Parts: sequence; structure tokens; C-alpha cells
Amino acid sequence: MQAKKILLAVSGGIAAYKTPELVRHLSRSGAEVVPLLTANAHRFVTPTALQAVAGRPVLSDIWAAEAADGMGHIELARMADVLLVAPASANLMARMAWGMADDLVTATWLATRAPVFVAPAMNTQMWEHPATRRNVALLQEMGVSLIGPDVGEQACGEFGPGRMTGPAEIAGIVLGSFGDANVGTGALAGTRVLVTAGPTREPIDPVRFISNRSSGKQGFALAAAAQRAGADVT
Repeated sequence: MQAKKILLAVSGGIAAYKTPELVRHLSRSGAEVVPLLTANAHRFVTPTALQAVAGRPVLSDIWAAEAADGMGHIELARMADVLLVAPASANLMARMAWGMADDLVTATWLATRAPVFVAPAMNTQMWEHPATRRNVALLQEMGVSLIGPDVGEQACGEFGPGRMTGPAEIAGIVLGSFGDANVGTGALAGTRVLVTAGPTREPIDPVRFISNRSSGKQGFALAAAAQRAGADVT
């Protein structure tokens, strides 16, 4: 997967501290990860930390000298095999949904034709607000793939949906989107593998159900490992 380039757009949220781990998971496959930070993301994760694990400079200023002729977002958009936004704050998703292009991340999002994955992270009340639900629906109508969010305890002390999905699971989904790149070339060549992951629900009646708190991390990790070994994974 040496030729694959993943743009990792990081927005301002407490979950941004997990992004160095996410970069490591993505890089293990051989993909090249290019970190893009919004202005607020700098408050939660340092460019130095991301640069250390990505092995390349972190980009955040649309007017930076590296953006030759002020068209850096166009070059990024063209080179991307995938655009991954993680964590995606309510603010960034709103700007994406309504076509804003006022920084490097949103301008790149509008210019790219690569598959786009968004991993939301925010307070439960913000996630469930009608405005956020509308923005999510708009993004999905435009072909954006949603990863999560997970249900769990949040930094604010509340419990509910809004936690960013774990780095290993996000990486497994994104790397799996590259399809048959490794099929037929490893120890599991010719093998078809079906993996189920995540929580299950069994209804008790029309209102209640029994479920579990499975994150799906192990299932996604197994799927990614099988694919790297050459299996045709579903």
C-alpha cells in the first residue's frame, strides 16, 4: 500500500489527542499519512507530535509558503486517495455540510474527489441536536461515510453517543476501503473471510432491547489483518 495517500484532517476537540495513535495505525499498512490541522486543533494536539509519527510536516495554513501560488489545497485534493476527518467537531461538520471553504481543511474537502470518511466527536447533546443531525444527513447525501460515534463516557462526564470511534477501528475501516489491493498476494490468498463486529441488539418488546458495549475494535483489527494477508474480506 506504499502508493496510498491518506489526508488526515484534525479538528478542535479533546479526542484530537488520539490522533498520533491513529496515524501509527494507518502508517503500519505502508500508507502515507498527511496531517491537516484546523486552527482550533492546535489547542488539543501539537504539530510536533503528529509530525513525529507521520514523518512529514503538518499542514494547517492555507496561505503557508509551502502552498505554492496559494493552491496547496488543490494539490492536496488531487493527491489524496482518501480524506479522513478525525475527530470531526460539530462546527467542522457544519462548515463542510454548507460548503464553507475558509481554511485548508474545508477548501481541500470541497476540491477533492477522493472518498471521504468522517469520525464525529462531541458532547451527546450536541450530537443529538437537530442542527447536527441535519448536517450529518447532508454530508451522507453527498457520499461521506460516517465512522461512529461510539457510545460511552465523555470528557464532560456525561454518558451517551458522541465519543470518537477508537483509532484501531477507524484505521481498519479506512484501510479496508482500498478494496482488493492485497487480495491474492499473501498467506490467505484465495480465502474469503466474513467478519462481523460491533454490538448486537436483541429485542425484548417494541420498546426495550438487550445489547452490549462491544466497540468492534477486535473485529475490525482482524478484518484488516486478514486483508493484509491477501484474503477477500467482507
